Amino acid sequence: MARTPEQAAQAMIDNLHKNTGKTLKQWFTVLQKTRFDKHGEYLKFLKTEHDVTHGYANLIAHQYRDSLAGKSKTATDPVAQQYAGAKEALRPIYDKLAKMVQGFGNDVELSPKKAYVSLRRKKQFALIQPSTKDRVDLGINLKGEKPGKRLEASGSFNAMVSHRIRLATAGDVDAEVKNWLMKAYNAAG
Repeated sequence: MARTPEQAAQAMIDNLHKNTGKTLKQWFTVLQKTRFDKHGEYLKFLKTEHDVTHGYANLIAHQYRDSLAGKSKTATDPVAQQYAGAKEALRPIYDKLAKMVQGFGNDVELSPKKAYVSLRRKKQFALIQPSTKDRVDLGINLKGEKPGKRLEASGSFNAMVSHRIRLATAGDVDAEVKNWLMKAYNAAG
């Protein structure tokens, strides 16, 4: 499945810390200490002073200049809006889940809504929602599956899914969660 330019940029942002040692927010802090006006100046600074590759330097410079111009990534990216402010610390949970389900097959679609991200194949099989500042709720369609200790009935959480799993850390996204997601993914095919 071909990626849009926005999806490609988001993938780079998602991998920024792993590949450069800093998050986008941390790079913004570095660039705030400079007195540059032009894109090329930021690019040269990032490449020569911080050994950032051209692609990442270009992305960081564009994102930073857009943020200065009031075109913040969060203004157009529903996922960034969902994990802004008090819920920012929950973003690694989302990132781990998104990466996990994208590994299931090239037919997985992540469809951001205002309050959650729908995980779809031919039909929705799960959703990821930052419900509180301390928790992400993973809703899964597992018709006929008995609720258990972690796998709760969805109840009033969301009528579009049959079960819910409460996730407080990225470490909660484990093999058990992957098995439930894979089961729901297979049923949606």
